[in-house]
Amino acid sequence: MLSRIVLRSILVVLLLVPLSVSEVQSWGFFAHRRINRLACFTLPPEMIGFYKRNLNYLTEHAVDPDKRRYVGKDEAPRHYIDIDHYGEGMEVFDLMPRNWNEAVQKYSEDTLQAYGIVPWHIDVMVFRLTKAFEQGNLDAILRNSADIGHYIGDAHVPLHTTENYNGAMTNQKGIHGFWESRLPELFSDDYDFLVGRADYIDSPLDWAWDVVEASHAAKDSVLLFEAELNSDWDSDRKYTMENRGQVLMKVYSQEYSEEYHRRLNGMVERRMRSAIHGIGSIWYTCWVNAGQPNLEELYDKQLSPEEMEEMIELELKVKGSDGIKGREHEN
Repeated sequence: MLSRIVLRSILVVLLLVPLSVSEVQSWGFFAHRRINRLACFTLPPEMIGFYKRNLNYLTEHAVDPDKRRYVGKDEAPRHYIDIDHYGEGMEVFDLMPRNWNEAVQKYSEDTLQAYGIVPWHIDVMVFRLTKAFEQGNLDAILRNSADIGHYIGDAHVPLHTTENYNGAMTNQKGIHGFWESRLPELFSDDYDFLVGRADYIDSPLDWAWDVVEASHAAKDSVLLFEAELNSDWDSDRKYTMENRGQVLMKVYSQEYSEEYHRRLNGMVERRMRSAIHGIGSIWYTCWVNAGQPNLEELYDKQLSPEEMEEMIELELKVKGSDGIKGREHEN
């Protein structure tokens, strides 16, 4: 039997591959949690108390859909749409019906499932969250709020809109995790998350398609800038070794990441900001469509002094130091 030391050595060797922090996780656990957490502070007074008191749940469970991806075959397509399978360039959005039934009639349900359904699934989740608000179902409100935040976050990732999602077609394997995990972990503490108050969305399905279209418009830059950078850098400068707990992993170096981040010119920050505001807006829309139920009846938890201090810090980070950024008047 192999000794524990030998086994550990084998494990370390197996992990010495060019992965970013979380190549297979959409946005990475870090970014999904941060996005859901900050979305809570875009909500109006009638909602924010409830969401703040459940902030830890909404943060931790932001990654539940990723954890389910390997349990059942139905989960994975909900995270992406390979829109370029259906046509080239941005004209493909004129070819693809936004209505689910029309899309099924044109392409078949099997085809749609095979190449991703994220905008339609966001619309399904809007229905579920609205029903949860109508029924005053605490567990369902929290579960669906966390889940829909995840899918909205995924729709904001350019590489979630292409068959070349991890650069396999362009010899850029690992770029998926590089863009959505490594860069946010390294640089998002310096991002401006002052996104204002949530807005009511008249058509969540059209809004979800608009998000996908904006993400896809950025896809070529995501790939091109990294390809250009890669051609000028030696492998020993591109990668470095970092300890992740007790595991040594090969990751994109700080220097290489900084240069890629610079060339993207704020793209990751813009997509995170849009996701934060979009999640809050969808939560708000579901609540309005449910008749604006009194959420105070659903909680009795009191915040600890430590939790209250954190709430104040996060709220100021999102709204600005005067605390009054965003919607000036609630109807």
